[in-house]
Amino acid sequence: MEKRTLLAVVLSLVILLGWTYFFQTKPAPQKAKPAEQSATQTGPAANPETVQPVAQVSVEPTVTKDAAASDITVETDLYKAVFSTQGAVIRSWELKDYKDNNKMPVVLLKDSGVVPPAGIVFEGANRTLPLTLIYETSANQLTLSKGNNHGELVFIYTDGRMSIKKKFVFFNDDYKVDLSIETANTPPYILPVGTDFGVYDKKQSEHKGPVILIDSDRKEFDEKLKEKTDFTGNIRWIAQEDKYFTAALIPLTPAEGATVWKEGASPEIGFKIKQPKQDFILYAGPKEYDRLKNLNKKLEYIVDFGWFSVVAMPLFWVLKYFYSFLGNYGWAIILITIVVRIPFIPLLNKSQQSMKKMQTIQPMMNEIKEKYKKDPQKMQQETMALYKKHKVNPVGGCLPMLLQIPVFIALYNVLNKAIELRGAPFALWITDLAAKDPYYILPITMGVTMVIQQKMTPTAMDPTQAKMMMFMPVIFTFMFLSFPSGLVLYWLVNNVLGIAQQYYANKKG
Repeated sequence: MEKRTLLAVVLSLVILLGWTYFFQTKPAPQKAKPAEQSATQTGPAANPETVQPVAQVSVEPTVTKDAAASDITVETDLYKAVFSTQGAVIRSWELKDYKDNNKMPVVLLKDSGVVPPAGIVFEGANRTLPLTLIYETSANQLTLSKGNNHGELVFIYTDGRMSIKKKFVFFNDDYKVDLSIETANTPPYILPVGTDFGVYDKKQSEHKGPVILIDSDRKEFDEKLKEKTDFTGNIRWIAQEDKYFTAALIPLTPAEGATVWKEGASPEIGFKIKQPKQDFILYAGPKEYDRLKNLNKKLEYIVDFGWFSVVAMPLFWVLKYFYSFLGNYGWAIILITIVVRIPFIPLLNKSQQSMKKMQTIQPMMNEIKEKYKKDPQKMQQETMALYKKHKVNPVGGCLPMLLQIPVFIALYNVLNKAIELRGAPFALWITDLAAKDPYYILPITMGVTMVIQQKMTPTAMDPTQAKMMMFMPVIFTFMFLSFPSGLVLYWLVNNVLGIAQQYYANKKG
């Protein structure tokens, strides 16, 4: 039974910590006719009234070879984006409030990639033709501020036979962009999120790549995608994501469907569009739960806390509540660790008592094993009789640990995935709770507390097993060396609380 208890504890911890650690030559573009101008924009204006939808006839567009593309910069207090008049696509997107390791802004899009964000791709012949067209725009630059909270950028292409109009509406205090697309005399098309748009960190172990939400069913894809897959139904949104950031398209009017495919080595995702007018919300920014929820489009489902989300979400809210009056996520982690442990104190006390009783009757168990080693059935009967006589529950030592596993995993995922901890300082040398301890002080201290806890905890293991268990703190310490400081802080505080409780139990015993 002791071996089973040991195995249960070890497997539980391995599951808890290992889950995240491991677990054509194209026709040249033609210059378009003028587009519309917003009062908040600067640059050469175009008149949208000159663009009229044309009859749906099956003809090829006429293009010339003398048009040149130009870039348009859009800047708000939250981000800086660059658009291109060739294809009316997004070329780059950087976030001002989030920094990389070199204290530079996080870049969600470094270049337009194989499939540019907001770049229309035709289905059938002339697939990439829209990406080669040069659009007229309503401005050559757009800068928003608190006094100028929103503005428009309009792209229009027309050659008298085919017309495409894209209208972007930006907000100074939000990462969302309203996007409207109107077409005439075009075949059905795909509007992709864009190659790696929203995937900032490709090296992190969490999911990175396309994701789709149909009703409440979340489906993820990565570079292992083998074949094109189409989706229909109530598609809430499509996105590219990594651990902390995302770029998503949310349809405001029902789309024909969505498709996921492989473009070279990159998995892509896009909406399939047939109607002449389609409206979207484009979101490109951090996975801030409250901000996403305020969109009221279920984009908050992009924040995935795993199997035990039903437990993780309340813990996440409590963590943020503690932060609201403590002003420090490190202290919030310490407080929530204490609060989470309180309900388990009676169970842990019973567990310690059970382990103490097991230690007391261990010599008698050894005698039974030796006496009936050739009769397993009799050995089992005598062992159970011994348990009954001394009122020992053989699973009493591991049951509290098993009951805590959902809470441990849920809190682990919250501390590991919540962007609120990214760049959040604690104290002294811990300047980022989402990054590893640069001096490894926290994980080493955590390992020491594990050794102390093992020494204090009653055990019925034989000396060989006890020596093997002493390797566990070493293994955990090496695993935690690269873990986020917030996670290590949680585990360290939990160990300290365990030591205090074990000390009390031993003294009382």
